[in-house]
Amino acid sequence: MTIPPLKRPISPLKSALYAGLTLISTFSYSAAILEGERMHPVQAKNGMVVTSHFLATESAQQVLADGGNAIDAAVTAAFSLAVTQPRSGNIGGGGFMLISSEKDSDVVAIDYREKAPSRATTEMFLDDKGNADSERSRYSHLASGVPGTVAGLALALEKYGTITLAEAIAPAIKLAEEGFIVTPRFSKGLTDTKSRLAKWPSSNKVFYKADGSNYQPGERFVQPDLAATLKRIAAEGAQEFYQGRTAELLVAEMEKHGGLISMEDLKAYQPVIRKPIHGNYRGYDVYSMSPPSSGGIHIVQILNILEGFPINHFGHNAATTIHLMAEAMKRAYADRSLYLGDEDFIDVPRVGLTAKTYAEKMRNDIPANFATPSSTLAPDNPLPYESNETTHFSIVDKYGNAVSNTYTINFSYGSGIVVDGAGFLLNNEMDDFSAKPGVPNAYGLLGGEANKVEANKRMLSSMSPTIVKKDDKNFLVTGSPGGSRIITTTLQVIMNVIDHNMNIQSAVTAPRIHHQWLPDEIRIEDGISPDTIHNLESMGHKVTQKPSMGAIQSIMIKDGMMYGGADPRRSTSLAKGL
Repeated sequence: MTIPPLKRPISPLKSALYAGLTLISTFSYSAAILEGERMHPVQAKNGMVVTSHFLATESAQQVLADGGNAIDAAVTAAFSLAVTQPRSGNIGGGGFMLISSEKDSDVVAIDYREKAPSRATTEMFLDDKGNADSERSRYSHLASGVPGTVAGLALALEKYGTITLAEAIAPAIKLAEEGFIVTPRFSKGLTDTKSRLAKWPSSNKVFYKADGSNYQPGERFVQPDLAATLKRIAAEGAQEFYQGRTAELLVAEMEKHGGLISMEDLKAYQPVIRKPIHGNYRGYDVYSMSPPSSGGIHIVQILNILEGFPINHFGHNAATTIHLMAEAMKRAYADRSLYLGDEDFIDVPRVGLTAKTYAEKMRNDIPANFATPSSTLAPDNPLPYESNETTHFSIVDKYGNAVSNTYTINFSYGSGIVVDGAGFLLNNEMDDFSAKPGVPNAYGLLGGEANKVEANKRMLSSMSPTIVKKDDKNFLVTGSPGGSRIITTTLQVIMNVIDHNMNIQSAVTAPRIHHQWLPDEIRIEDGISPDTIHNLESMGHKVTQKPSMGAIQSIMIKDGMMYGGADPRRSTSLAKGL
């Protein structure tokens, strides 16, 4: 892929922007209305940014306003989210980025997923009786994989951006050093997680006041250690995180508490440029993340199965539509449990899993009007042979570039452990491995030998940054957090636009459903008709209403206009255009 450099200077960002109090008056701005008339997307012609935090959106939007491209804005947004949304934005985790340029038909995927430390072993999360110990894999220093975010963002900027890493980090430094105003969601998150965070002195001093009390909405939150870390990275480059003072602080944290990440692990870490998964749905080209994400393969697999049904005729969230979606989902998730893992370690039958012929075989096995018990389903033969608190953002620019990025530290606030003196949270992504094949992880997902713990291996993910193209033109840029529900959340926004002709805000806001094979239930959000639920239950489906799923940030490009849809499920989300 070739994205011609712009080499335009980026002007200093306005300090008022970071206080979140004023908006740039020289550009057209309108926010998606999330109450009442909440189905109207933001419209723009020269660029669009949709993130899960308004301060990150505004930081990235200013980069576009100053002539930067989508990749410049994406890296800026990612570092800003690491400051303003520490529960999921990060420099201590990893993720995936898709980049598409209309000047080049290729779509590239950057894999900056975390890796297991070199001293990791298959049995490291088993107790003396051979049972999986979730405390070790989730809430200890052993839970952390080698972080990839800083290296991945720097690679994206170096290959496809037009500004320097220091320029991209500058807004984040300002937000960390001068602070930002605490929102109700931020305050509640720290209150809800206090028992887990406050037990670590390094975390307690960052997230709570000196007297132990909580930060309240309207107060200013400052992170001097994180600001110092970001300044070092800005001055010395990405290698500072992996070989400099920040690396020394991270390794000291590990050595003090029995963790495994070493200086050698950090020095050896490299992001990877991969070929994305590609499928076609009703004439639209769908590009999504390849392994070690399972997202792209199974989005395409489910779409392939559903393509043979007249989904638009059945209607949005009608009983028949949901029945067929659930049946397709459970078959894909059954396959996920056996076949998916890090392709650097195993052979994933990606061609077979995404083949139209394989989908036809599965489609023909779906009953028309009754549920297939999950207990009767097993991973099929497709020969030839990803936390709830992840965050996603989508960005497009006026030059024809699009970025879809999803990154995470896994749980809300990751392991709960801040690197003392460095100010950032450690991930707990090691729980995404199969600690013991056949035992579900925190999201209820089963895994097998393909995703067992191995040294230097990337753990399986559900993160699914996705770009849909029509006639070689960017059409839809989307992705979501949500653990095991990322795949189905992203799937439904694609279907809502293509099958049900929704505008992007309606597609993002509409109630969602989810089935992941095991447990054998259709999970639904509030808003599904009671009559529909009754009809599904009469088919033999177990239907369970649970809290909202995902927080998908999406952009649709059509007829020269850009339409941004911010997910109202995350109160700080913001779409903003030029």
